[in-house]
Amino acid sequence: MPETVAKVAVAAARYWVDRPYDYLIPAELKEKALPGSRVYVPFARGNRRSEGVILAISDHSDYGKLKSITAVLDDKPVLTPDQIKLALFMRERFFCTVFDAVKAMLPAGLWFDNTGRRKVGDKTIEMAKLCLPPEEASAIASNKRLRSSAQANLLEMLCSFESLPSRELLQFSGASRQSLKALQKAGLVELYYREAYRRPEIHLGEIEPPPLLNEEQQKAFEGINALACSGKSGAALLFGITGSGKTSVYIHLIMEQLKRGKSAILLVPEIALTPQMIETFSSHFGDDVAVLHSSLSPGERYDEWKRIKAGKARLTIGTRSAVFSPAENLGIIIIDEEQEETYKSENAPRYNARDIAKYRCAQSGALLLLGSATPDIVSMYMAQSGRYAYFELNNRYNDMLLPEVEIVDMKRELRRGNGGNISSRLREELEKNISRGEQSILFINRRGANKLVSCGECGYTYKCPKCSVSLTYHSNNRRLMCHYCGFSRWVDESCPECGGALNFIGAGTQMIEQELDQIFPGIGVMRMDTDSVAPVGSHEELFERFRRERIPIMVGTQMVTKGLNFENVTLVGVISADQSLYAGNYKAGERSFSLITQVVGRSGRGSKPGRAVIQTYTPENETIKQAARQDYLDFYRSELELRRIQNLPPYTELFAVSASGQVEEHVVSACRYIKAWLDDTAGREGRAVVLGPSPLPVVKVNNRYRYRVTVSAGPGSGIRSLLSQIVIQCSTDKRFSDVAVYADNDPLD
Repeated sequence: MPETVAKVAVAAARYWVDRPYDYLIPAELKEKALPGSRVYVPFARGNRRSEGVILAISDHSDYGKLKSITAVLDDKPVLTPDQIKLALFMRERFFCTVFDAVKAMLPAGLWFDNTGRRKVGDKTIEMAKLCLPPEEASAIASNKRLRSSAQANLLEMLCSFESLPSRELLQFSGASRQSLKALQKAGLVELYYREAYRRPEIHLGEIEPPPLLNEEQQKAFEGINALACSGKSGAALLFGITGSGKTSVYIHLIMEQLKRGKSAILLVPEIALTPQMIETFSSHFGDDVAVLHSSLSPGERYDEWKRIKAGKARLTIGTRSAVFSPAENLGIIIIDEEQEETYKSENAPRYNARDIAKYRCAQSGALLLLGSATPDIVSMYMAQSGRYAYFELNNRYNDMLLPEVEIVDMKRELRRGNGGNISSRLREELEKNISRGEQSILFINRRGANKLVSCGECGYTYKCPKCSVSLTYHSNNRRLMCHYCGFSRWVDESCPECGGALNFIGAGTQMIEQELDQIFPGIGVMRMDTDSVAPVGSHEELFERFRRERIPIMVGTQMVTKGLNFENVTLVGVISADQSLYAGNYKAGERSFSLITQVVGRSGRGSKPGRAVIQTYTPENETIKQAARQDYLDFYRSELELRRIQNLPPYTELFAVSASGQVEEHVVSACRYIKAWLDDTAGREGRAVVLGPSPLPVVKVNNRYRYRVTVSAGPGSGIRSLLSQIVIQCSTDKRFSDVAVYADNDPLD
């Protein structure tokens, strides 16, 4: 009898030894050991137990003596054949192991602890139902009324319902569990368990009809829908100014796909946006909506995943990881605010949700729709060159004009004696809004009170002992904190070096909040950043309070810049437009333009006209001027030319091979070796440009030094295989045993 062999991706296999390993399937496990099922296998010389996932089944192996699978962990496969192919694709594209890819796909509650028990169990509730027709049960209840009114009440209540949860039945009938058990013993009532889902809170009222589309929206919908219904995979870009009603187009597109029996995925960049999106879409799609994001409890996330897999929810809404939704028969994947960096994972596997969505659409014949008011430069280039279909929304949905924007030169403010963070012009506009009962949003992309604390006499600054950054002062608890490793300490009354007076330099959300309290005493100010959200536990609660209580001013970080729709907000202030403009990254201009444009677009989304004030020390900067004009196409043209000159994406692909370790010299030595090897294998042949080694913007994080080699290569250069080779070489070279090396495509910093 031929042996049955399983090809297994093993969790314990590191990247440099990652491959499908052959294991024998014992006869007693053959029925359960199927592709997509997780197993326990002995691995390496010590035969230590490791988890794995079966990728394929074969009737032969190229190896002699094989070890056997020791246990199958799943009653049925947790991965489909398409998901297995996706895991293999991720290994090749994102320099990760197959098992790392699988872990990214499945919810945490589906995994097992060290004892072999699943971390989150299935939730069940006890149900009660009649074992006889309601007419007979009613007659028996009448006979029992005098002897046992409790049992009679139970029977009469069950006559009106097919089945009821036992807990609710006892609660509403007033009977005891002993009475229910007596009916079960008499064969009149059956008790059984039914699976129940732990659901995040979703407003499920009456289903509303889809929103009416204006002429421009209708034209975009018809064009995109024709592509989505063609049965061929493809990609499209929907470029619509802020407030143009892209969400309404999404609703109509999804509705058409669900009518065709298809499923849909909608990705949003921030958890802060999911409550509004969920409320909007559940009002149109009801219980067909499932939610996947990191703020859900493990039980909720696991149960939402189960609902999707069972076909009970055909629309998935969520952040980056929702791209792995187990939705079958995909019709469309929509990525809203597609330019956002949050769609890129910074931890292994370092995937971009757009790449995963492209692959899934190609595999299932679905449409990928990218939507934004400030599309990624590469996405717009693909659209302009004809590789993506292209659609525009050039007007706001309510025919309101874009906000009037004024640029304020903060150097002039300093010359006039205003050393604060609120310019006189912004103060005037805030006063107008307060007097009219209208609301304002102020944006500064830094939390805390002050960027750094230093001594004015000796120049001493508080540094993180584990990271190469200054500590940020948080005035609420008078502590200095590192936003990279979490280290914190109390601030001294005076300089610990010379006893001099301390200066608090730079502003964050807390400082702006304090300044506003001094300028407008008694006027409500809400702060929106990770420090303020954490105690409340929910972005939604703060946003709803801002809307409901009409709090005059909201001060926030990046989480207030996009996707939010407050009709009473008529003023937006950008406190420090220069903050991200001169960061050491080729995308700095694009990021700054997008942030400013998006937050300005929060103003005037209702029936009242909007205004915006942009504060900057470089008012002549072209990017700031373009953002003030909301002129994306002009910015795109100038940015594209700059990238052409510098040979950057979209004209090339950008990769980084990074190294980290506790000894800086060892890390630099590893990067020099990587640079020399890549120069020899690719640089001198002209296949790639190799730069470095160079430190990352923050060179030390949590006592680990970080350096990288940057590689720029044209499409089809085959550079990925070379990068994989050098990562494997360094990972197995004893000279670099204390250095971690990894590769990344289009790194964020």
